[in-house]
Amino acid sequence: MTGILNGMRVVEGSAFVAVPLAGMTLAQMGAEVIRFDRIGGGLDAGRWPVAPNGESYFWAGMNKGKKSVAVDMKSREGRELISRIITAPGQDAGLFITNLAVKGWLDHETLSSQREDMITVTLKGDRHGNPQVDYTVNPMLGIPEMTGPEGHDAPVAHALPAWDIAAGHVVVQALLAAERHRLRTGAGQGVDLSLKDVAAATLGHLGLLGEATMTGRARPKAGNALYGAYGHDFLCADGKRVMVIGLTERQWKGLVKVTGTEAAMQRLASATGKNLADEGVRFALRHDITEILKPWFAYRPRVVVARELDAAGVTWAPFRTVPEALAEDPDLSEDNPMFKLMDQPGLGRFPVPGSPVNYTGFARQEPAPAAHLGAQTEEVLSEVAGLTDTEIQQLFDRGVVQDIGRRKTAA
Repeated sequence: MTGILNGMRVVEGSAFVAVPLAGMTLAQMGAEVIRFDRIGGGLDAGRWPVAPNGESYFWAGMNKGKKSVAVDMKSREGRELISRIITAPGQDAGLFITNLAVKGWLDHETLSSQREDMITVTLKGDRHGNPQVDYTVNPMLGIPEMTGPEGHDAPVAHALPAWDIAAGHVVVQALLAAERHRLRTGAGQGVDLSLKDVAAATLGHLGLLGEATMTGRARPKAGNALYGAYGHDFLCADGKRVMVIGLTERQWKGLVKVTGTEAAMQRLASATGKNLADEGVRFALRHDITEILKPWFAYRPRVVVARELDAAGVTWAPFRTVPEALAEDPDLSEDNPMFKLMDQPGLGRFPVPGSPVNYTGFARQEPAPAAHLGAQTEEVLSEVAGLTDTEIQQLFDRGVVQDIGRRKTAA
């Protein structure tokens, strides 16, 4: 497949979400991404969600289109092989992304001694090198204290690993920026970033740190309300729920008009002396506004609500489970050219996403399935590390490298 990064070779040594996501993103843009793992699989090999047979949906999702190499990383010979793959020659090679930087082996200083123009992007937990994950960074920075129903005393963790996702894309940005610098100057680059710093920076960008510094107050929980404007969930007559947004002036006016609540909103504005054209005022008066709007939704099934909101150009969405979304939303099907129904070995047939990005000069790439552990070990050792067939066979015989498919075939 040809993508905008065609010809680039990136080696990935990773676990968890952020760096595997970065590698997968680069692979879906056309880069050759080689992931190495220890024999038998690393931390991600069986990560939930898993199928009844133990195969990991997570592995299949995060490793689409990559090449997989399985190596005995505890042995000196195995480590030398991995270093050789990472630092292999080539103008578009010498690119390494990792969150497993081991001093004296996988750190930038060691790798750049083997390839002067080496680019290494290393994601740490925090800037001190301590391990962190999304579910520890969030509590440290106060996100669970502002998440959940109003009046709820306990912190509420979030199901979406937002900082992992953000950090994964920052890894991609950092790699491409460093590679552009190398193209212009010939110089390599060691790049360090941390999951916690990505999260902390984002809080600053969103104004949360400024607000807390100047007011000394923690932002309260707001349930399903849209902070700083108007947005709320409503229960329809059939027991189904929708989320409705009145953030912009157009959205707000459309919502008021379709629900026929103009007079009631005018009375609310007069009684409070507030101008509902101000989105901040709408947030402050959200409970009163919601009580005015509730009856309109409560008397209509969601199908009617949907038809009338769409006709009025109101911004809204149904609440769904993931299975409901798969059944009802064509954007999660092959109707959306990003998706393709694919048979993933050991897991079954389901829609698999490619890159969400379109380029005018390149056809959209179809998604590629994730390789089973070690599937390209022999290929990479030959084409990248430059080993002979005899040398490769000896490595397999000694158990230094592994290809599960090869082993099964031999059996």
